[in-house]
Amino acid sequence: MAVLIFFTAHWYLSLFSQTFFYHRYASHAAFTMSKSAEHFFYIFSYIVQGASYMSPHAYAIMHRMHHAYTDTEKDPHSPKFSKNVFAMMKRTNNIYMGIYDGTLQVEEKFKKNVPSWPAFDKWALTWTSSIGWSLLYGGYYVIFATAWWMYLLIPIHILMGPVHGTIINWFAHKYGYTNFKMNNTSKNLFPLDIFMLGESYHNNHHKYPARINFGGVRWHEIDPVYPVILLLDLMHVIQVKETSRRRVDLEF
Repeated sequence: MAVLIFFTAHWYLSLFSQTFFYHRYASHAAFTMSKSAEHFFYIFSYIVQGASYMSPHAYAIMHRMHHAYTDTEKDPHSPKFSKNVFAMMKRTNNIYMGIYDGTLQVEEKFKKNVPSWPAFDKWALTWTSSIGWSLLYGGYYVIFATAWWMYLLIPIHILMGPVHGTIINWFAHKYGYTNFKMNNTSKNLFPLDIFMLGESYHNNHHKYPARINFGGVRWHEIDPVYPVILLLDLMHVIQVKETSRRRVDLEF
C-alpha cells in the first residue's frame, strides 16, 4: 500500500507541476505571477519531478514550437516522424537538450516572456541530482515494496516527466475524439480526464492554446486543474488573464 500511495502521489504532483507551471504558465502565459511565486514553483517542480526535472525555460520554448509546427518535420514530438514511441522520446530529448544548451537555433518569437532561472536549472539538472533522486526512489522501494513487480515502477519514477509528455504527444495524436476540425492530428484522448489532469483534452487545447480550462466543451470534459487555477487567482497567488478565461485563438 505504501508503494502505491507513493507512486500515485509522485504521478499527480509531477503532472500538476507540468500542466500548471510548465504548460499553462511558462508555455502559454495564461496567467502571470510574481518572481517570488515563479521561483517557488521552480523549486516545487524540482521536488515533485525529481530525477526527471526539466528546465521550464527549455520546455516552454519546445512546446511553443510544437504548436507552431504541429505534425510537420519541425515539430519536436510528432508521431508522424517517429517509427515508435521510444524514437519520439529520443527525438524530443535531443531537441530539448539543444534548446537548453543553446546548440539549436530557435526563432526569437518562441523565447518571448519565457521564465528563466539559469542558476537553478544548472544545479537541478546535474547528474548528481538525477542519480540522487533515483537512489531515493530505489531506497523507498527496498524498504516498502512487498512484491517483485513493484520494482518495475522505479523506471517510471525516474522518467516521470517524459512519460507524461509521451502519453499526450504520442497517444493524443493517434487515438480519441475531436471537438474541432484542425489542420493537425490532435485528439481528446479521454472523455473524462482524471488520469492526466485535463492534459488529454488535446484537441481542445490545440484549438484554444492559452485558455485555462482545457475541458468544458462537452459536459463530461472536466479539467481538474481549472478550479485550482481559479482558487490561486482568487488568493492572488497568480493573476489570470481575461483572454485566458474565454475561447479565443491566441498565438501560443
